[in-house]
Amino acid sequence: MIPKGNQDPNLSPHAAAALEAREEAGVVGLVCPTALGSYRYRKRRRNGSSLMFDVDVFPLAVNTELPAWKEQAERERRWFSLVEAAEAVEEEDLRDLIRSFGQSEFLAATQRTGLLTAVAQKSRVMPMFAWFQRLLPKTGNFFEMFEAHSMTVVAAADALARLMQDGNHDHIREVIEREHDADEIIRDVLRTVRETFLTPFDRGAITSLIGSLDDAIDEMQAAVQAIALYDVRQFEQEMKDMTAIIVDAARLCAEAMPLLRDIGRNGGRLHELTGRLVRMESHADEIHQAGLKRSFIELGPKDPLTFSVQREVYKHLERIVDAFEDVANEIDGLVIDHA
Repeated sequence: MIPKGNQDPNLSPHAAAALEAREEAGVVGLVCPTALGSYRYRKRRRNGSSLMFDVDVFPLAVNTELPAWKEQAERERRWFSLVEAAEAVEEEDLRDLIRSFGQSEFLAATQRTGLLTAVAQKSRVMPMFAWFQRLLPKTGNFFEMFEAHSMTVVAAADALARLMQDGNHDHIREVIEREHDADEIIRDVLRTVRETFLTPFDRGAITSLIGSLDDAIDEMQAAVQAIALYDVRQFEQEMKDMTAIIVDAARLCAEAMPLLRDIGRNGGRLHELTGRLVRMESHADEIHQAGLKRSFIELGPKDPLTFSVQREVYKHLERIVDAFEDVANEIDGLVIDHA
């Protein structure tokens, strides 16, 4: 089973899901407000009735495993691979949701050395991203560089999430280091575009795709620099919700990059990923507006300086999500041209 339960009327659905994960599995992190989907299961109540329940499923970026938690005596906490998890659950809809979290093409990875491995080791995310390893491309190394860059974006997003979670400014340096890694990669991409006679896509499409991905991590750096400048240590819930969307958007982009190696075969899955990115951007806009409005009402008249600082943070978070939507649009363009 996955952590689940009845929603507290005082909590939003994703916040309720995060609470259940903490109480039932002892895991903590930022939860994306955009649901992956839903499934239905039958539950027997204490009064003997048997009722069907619909469950919305939200992705949670776990960064802490608690040594003790509320319901640890009632069940066992265990990590599964996606394949094992899909096989372990009983509900067919939930099984499909778990499988949709990563396609076989994305997960069927092999180890390799080179730029991708160097970035993974430097970012200290090698175990998490072992499934990124693919065979070297036949034309240049554009696909490898796309995947390497997406790995830096995911690592930076994870560091940003930890910053939002605990307020520790050590995470700021990590985001900035990952942005520097991304700069090195994009320089290699631009050099390779100039030097390669035969490219897998139009040269403009290559530079636009990597450029939009780079915009996302550039805005992450701008966000943490603003946080450092104004010494922000506590963050509003709407900021955390937007960051959770950023984490999931980075994951989706990282899944999409290996699929570009065979757009014809993977066009359907790429379309699913870009559609989700666009929906998440729209959801982030709503959260941004709600958070900014609440900050203005609570702080505008009496503490305009703090309101200005919060508005600056919100601005950068919105730009990060906008950049991911641009990535989605670039991928859609490639699918239209090549699928």
